[in-house]
Amino acid sequence: MPTATEDPQSEELARAFKALSNPMRVRILHWLKDPGSFPPQSEPAEEVGVCLKHIQARAGVSQSTASQYMATLQDAGLVTSQRIGAWTHYRRVEDRIARLAEELAATV
Repeated sequence: MPTATEDPQSEELARAFKALSNPMRVRILHWLKDPGSFPPQSEPAEEVGVCLKHIQARAGVSQSTASQYMATLQDAGLVTSQRIGAWTHYRRVEDRIARLAEELAATV
């Protein structure tokens, strides 16, 4: 049996909880559930994700703060990013979010 420091599942859960401990990051994850609710962009949001500038505008935060929020969500495996030109687009990782709910139910 792995020790507390060797338990990757607990580490993943902790990273996800850290990401979800900020109300704005939770809101962003919720907003990304409906990428069509953001303004139109050159590439379809449903395919490539939502451009950081749209997330930033909706959140009402600086570009660096929005980038930090998204980096935390990405580190937790809850979103993925794709660079298109000068812009980074984000979308939810639905299977990871579903697994997180299952892991939580099984662990806690």
